[in-house]
Amino acid sequence: MRFAICNETYPNWPFEKVCEDAAAAGYHALELAPFTLKEDPRELTEADALRLSHIASSFGLEILGLHWLLTKPTWFHITTPDALQRKETAKFGQHLARFCATTGGRIMVWGSPKARNTLPEWEYEDAFKRAADSVRAVAEEAGKYGVIIAMEPLGRKETNFLNNAEETIRLCKMVDHPSCKLHLDVKAMSDEGKPIADIIRDSKDWFVHFHANDPNLLGPGMGEVKYEPIISALREVDYQGYLSVEVFDYSPGPENIARKSISYLKEVMGVE
Repeated sequence: MRFAICNETYPNWPFEKVCEDAAAAGYHALELAPFTLKEDPRELTEADALRLSHIASSFGLEILGLHWLLTKPTWFHITTPDALQRKETAKFGQHLARFCATTGGRIMVWGSPKARNTLPEWEYEDAFKRAADSVRAVAEEAGKYGVIIAMEPLGRKETNFLNNAEETIRLCKMVDHPSCKLHLDVKAMSDEGKPIADIIRDSKDWFVHFHANDPNLLGPGMGEVKYEPIISALREVDYQGYLSVEVFDYSPGPENIARKSISYLKEVMGVE
């Protein structure tokens, strides 16, 4: 397992400075949020992707992929009955898949709670099928470039759709494409009412990426969640991907968050 950190941890920092600090802190890769790269991510180009990849590699970093995919524009949606809206959402997802591949990234974490919420008047199973169809359209394009869509369960305070790993795996099965897998996030799993280590074991055949954080919105080791059983379970299932630090409360400062998080993870893992 290697260490990564999400670029929005460094709000408004130049990308070169983000790379410099992440590398100095000991991270191996960055995970990018498209809305931080351009006001309208639909305008992200191949040249942008190559520039970011070149800068990251100059600091010895990889770009592992993307997350926070549907934050901007705000009207994207995958469960809506509006066919045109879903079509435009899938088109944007396909664009991001190509962009991701050009950066050298191979993972696209699909969270975006507001872009999947269902309304009471919608039949859940109908919305579920619409979501599967939308994701499949993106996975088919992503698969051409070796990119995997990693669907993310999220807590009940954030969304009313896909609140646990089991239900998200059901969606992945309905998508039925090798480029659609599962993503696990410690903050989100903390809402399931099931031990995180058990979720990891039960999801071992599906998850391809992992976010390290805490329900208090800070990094690993900066809250109450103990990572010893989490790391043990990840090792038990032979997880070979990244431990990617994703926080939502930036108040301690990016340098502080980056260093405290990786220091704690290394301590728990018994590595230097």
